[in-house]
Amino acid sequence: MTRIEISRTNKLGYAAVLGMEAYARKAVDTRLYELIKLRASILNGCGYCVDMHATDGAAHGIPQRTLHAVGAWQHARALFEERELAALALTDAVTKLGPDTVTDEIWDAAAAHFDEGELGAIVLAISVINVWNRIAIATEMAPPVDAKNPIV
Repeated sequence: MTRIEISRTNKLGYAAVLGMEAYARKAVDTRLYELIKLRASILNGCGYCVDMHATDGAAHGIPQRTLHAVGAWQHARALFEERELAALALTDAVTKLGPDTVTDEIWDAAAAHFDEGELGAIVLAISVINVWNRIAIATEMAPPVDAKNPIV
């Protein structure tokens, strides 16, 4: 059971995160957005979000092989477009922040595929899924398993 429902206990803060989510969702291509969200969620170990974004990705027509490969994208490059590979590398770097993570090499590879506005939107998309992951993990959200969300 979830510890607290931040959407109820902290409405204004939750609304701010929803606003960032709405912006990023509109600004980034749907397929790319779902791949980013799935990858960051895998890195952060957020079961709730991994389940959600794998399910959402499938609903948006992303092939199962591609969704499964997000966890090891570096070794399954043939299943992704070059721009997706650049965005996944940037997702890894931004999610695993440290002194040598968002290198010029990673940034420049992404910049070869996206203009400044697109790069900004991707950084915001990566940032907002990291916020969602932290909320879900801290409050112990679990993937739903019920008649509407069966395990098949």
